[in-house]
Amino acid sequence: MSTGMIVLTVIVAVVIIAAATAPILRGRGRYGGPRLKRRFGPEYERTVALYDGDTTAAERELAERVERHGDLRERPLDPSGREHYAARWTAVQEHFVQSPRQAVAEADRLLADLAAARGYPDGGRYDEQFAALSVHHADHVDGYRQVHRVARAGARDGLTEAGSGTEEMRTALVGARALFDDLTHPSREHGRHRATHASHSKGS
Repeated sequence: MSTGMIVLTVIVAVVIIAAATAPILRGRGRYGGPRLKRRFGPEYERTVALYDGDTTAAERELAERVERHGDLRERPLDPSGREHYAARWTAVQEHFVQSPRQAVAEADRLLADLAAARGYPDGGRYDEQFAALSVHHADHVDGYRQVHRVARAGARDGLTEAGSGTEEMRTALVGARALFDDLTHPSREHGRHRATHASHSKGS
């Protein structure tokens, strides 16, 4: 291969890499560093931990989440919808006494259905739905992560319903309640978003 062809190949490769990384770099420039920490709160630290302390990789993922889902507008729930989901949550709590594993699985499905009803990606795409929820409900999204993990572990491994297994399921259910409340109480949620927006405006 001639020197000219080698140079041309390198230039083409650089252009392709630049085109692929530009959206990510734009996202990090717009949302990175302190802004990502403010937006995601404890979810920021959890993501850094998932990447074994690699802040750059964690911020890249979080910036991508904001790029994909930051413009999502939640659909409102009418009163009958809130009553429907509240009744389902009550049933989950009642079932926990007799069958913790079943109750956690029901809570997992309930949160997936509720999030979809609010306009998030369908629950069948858990990773994408979770990413979108983390952008708009970062303070409480870990509850969904926990209940989904425990529900899947129960289905896969036959997690026992006694001792530490039951306590883990109880903790997951308690954590999931916070996200459930966020998604079913729009006035509380909107107030939190206004406060966050005001804080970002001051920091800009």
